Order: sequence, then structure tokens, then C-alpha cells
Amino acid sequence: MTGDFDSLESLPTEIEVIETPDQNFTDFDKMLQILSDKGFTAIDIYGASGKEQDHFLGNLHTTIQWQEKLKLTFYDNHGRYFLADKKTVLNNCKHKTVSLVPFPEVKNITTKGLQYSLNNEDLVFGERIGTRNKAIENNIDISYTSETYLFL
Repeated sequence: MTGDFDSLESLPTEIEVIETPDQNFTDFDKMLQILSDKGFTAIDIYGASGKEQDHFLGNLHTTIQWQEKLKLTFYDNHGRYFLADKKTVLNNCKHKTVSLVPFPEVKNITTKGLQYSLNNEDLVFGERIGTRNKAIENNIDISYTSETYLFL
């Protein structure tokens, strides 16, 4: 457990506690730095929304900053979310909802296995995004060419 502990009344005694009081970074960023320093490259994150959307958006911001070093996957009661690689394959998807959200613009997206496929098309945050699509095949292929981020 790490952070500045400004929202806790007492600290647990049964787990390792690493105090990181620097207010220039979020607790999430501090934890990612610790895990990166320990050699982790892929991290599953549970409860990152904090049940508040601004909290989740802040964590998404941090995720984009760490994209080059860490593969982060968020899990909650509704699904999983992550920044897609330029070539991404999703398995066991048939009949599931798949959303594609660009940060801020993703070019030349091609998808296979979705009800509404894209063929070298662009998505731009604030103009066109790809939410609430349905998987019609078990495996979904997604590829794009730009240097920005596609959040699934």
C-alpha cells in the first residue's frame, strides 16, 4: 500500500506500507513508479474509478503518461479497459460490447469481428468515437497507425 494516506484514519499493519507524501503526484502515479522500479511491466488495476468519474479520468491521464513503460488493464463491475496496442486481438468476445475511444485522434483504424467495422477510418475525440459496438465473432482484430492512443 502506498500514498500520502490523507484519506485514512489509520494504516493497516498486516501489509507493507510505503509512505509517499509528494503531493506533486497522485497516489496512482506513485504506485506505478514503485511497481515499475520493481520490474513489473503489466499491471491489473481494480477499483481505479474510485466510484467518481473525475478520479477515473485522472487515472486515465496517468495511464497515458505510463503507456511506454507499463501495460495497464483496468477492471470494474462492468468490464475491462485498456490502451490498445497498434495491433490488438481480443479473444472470447462474441456478443460482448466493444467501445473504441481515441485520445485525442487515432488514424487508419481497421477492425474485424465487430458489427460496425472500420476500414482505415479515423476517430477523433469530440467528433467521432466508436462506442457500444457489438462483437459478432469470437476474436476481434483492431489495428491503427497513429502515434496517439485508443482506449478500449
